[in-house]
This record gives sequence, C-alpha cells and structure tokens, in this order.
Amino acid sequence: MTLKEIIDAIPIKPYHQEEAGVIYCADCLEVMKHMPDKCVDLVLTSPPYDELRDYSGKYKFDFENKAMNLKHKIKDGGIIVWVVGDSVVDGSETGSSFKQALFFKDCGLNIHDTMIYAKKGCPFPEQNRYNQKFEYMFVFSLGKPKTTNLLKQKTLYSEKEIGKQRSSTTRNKDGTMEAMKYETNKQYTTRFNIWEYAVGFQKSTKDLTAFNHPAIFPDNLAIDHIESWSNKNDIIMDCFLGSGTTVKMAKMLGRKFIGIEISQKYCDIAVRRLAQEYLF
Repeated sequence: MTLKEIIDAIPIKPYHQEEAGVIYCADCLEVMKHMPDKCVDLVLTSPPYDELRDYSGKYKFDFENKAMNLKHKIKDGGIIVWVVGDSVVDGSETGSSFKQALFFKDCGLNIHDTMIYAKKGCPFPEQNRYNQKFEYMFVFSLGKPKTTNLLKQKTLYSEKEIGKQRSSTTRNKDGTMEAMKYETNKQYTTRFNIWEYAVGFQKSTKDLTAFNHPAIFPDNLAIDHIESWSNKNDIIMDCFLGSGTTVKMAKMLGRKFIGIEISQKYCDIAVRRLAQEYLF
C-alpha cells in the first residue's frame, strides 16, 4: 500500500503534506481508526508516559486503545519501537513500562528485544536512590521481523588479536561445559542492545525553537532504529510526534513518514524542522 492510498483513506485534513510524508494535528486514535490495517512498516514513538513531562495539559493517554490500534496498523513482520520510562509515586516506581510491554505481548506481538536508551548525564538526580539515566526501548514485532539491518560496532579485541582462533566455554542446561568459538577475522560485531546518547542540543537543527518541547528524541536514536528496522521507501509512523525528530530523520534516510501530534505548537516545530537542511 502506498502512502497516497493511506492519506486518501483518512478524511482528516493534513496539517502538513509533502512528497515524503504527512503530519496530522489530531488525536492519534482519530487518525488511526481511518487508516487501513497492515499499512505501516515501522512505528517509532515515545508516549507521554507517567506524567513525567508537562505537555500543556492536552493529553489523556488511553494506552490500551492506542496499543491495539498500533498492532493492527503495522504490517506482518512490522516493528513498534516503544520508548518509555517510569516515574516514582509514593516512594515506588510505577512499573508502567513493564505493564505496557506485557499488554503489547497479550495483544499478539512479540517482545523482540528489550533495549536500553542510556543518557549521557542525569537530568533529575535522586536523593535516596541511584541516579536514573535510562529509559526502555521495547522492540515489538508482529511475527518474525521482516527487516533486520543490525548495526555494527568494533570488536573488543585489539588489532593484533583479530584473526586468531579463540575459544571459551559455555554451560549447557545439564551443567556440562563445552567449547564456544568466537568469530574470527572480524573487526566488527553486532552492537549491544544498550545505546547511549547525549541529550539536549541536536546537531541536525539550527532552529532552537525545537527545544520548546520538553522531551526530544536524540537524532541518532531515531536514525539507528530507522536504519535497523526499515528500508528505503518504507513507511514510518510516529503517533506521538512531538518536535518531529522521527519524521525528520525518516525523510533524511529516504523513508516515507506519517506523523500524528495533538498539539499545534509541536506540529509547527516539526514542520519547521522538516524544512531545515541536514547538518550531519
């Protein structure tokens, strides 16, 4: 299904439309109920979870309906990347992130990976617990993922060690040990699932009004997930668009995009960012 066919099925007027994609200024449930099923390759989003940020009081977060709709909108083998954290209420972390992950699983999605977004710095230091510097990035899939362009990192071995045959041991279920051979002649290996990013200023934008949004995706977080779980011309959706990082990076990487955001203020920021040149 093409992006045009999806747009034609939605009776809501786009707030912004261009060849690469579309932005709707509306409640995402109102938009998604008109979208055809199985039309999106990748959803990359972060919901307004646990009232950790003030979003101008516009959001009533009906999580279960939104989760069910998202499950129906992704294609077979499609991916939902759900970036979420927990707040502390009455001395206890809420556990909302885990509850949401299990609800997606109960809906019929696989928890394909539980990843960590580690922040370089701690914006809200605690007095009686260790400083919180991460959020979860749950990767849900509808069946086996159809696209896995796994990113690489340098191996932990030195240059002089590369190419040597190495073996270690692993323990079997019955307690016995056996040799476990590592890859040889390799300078790179698949990345770990803990990704660290700086928060704050983003190199991709000259427009500092982007920072009028209280919780901005790091550009490279969006880039890394888009490259991992989609291919060029795939359709990427962010149903809680915010300042527009997902759609900006999708456009830069040659994907099509659908952004949905209930706040006109944030839609305006996203549209301005789409018009900017890329500074990478």
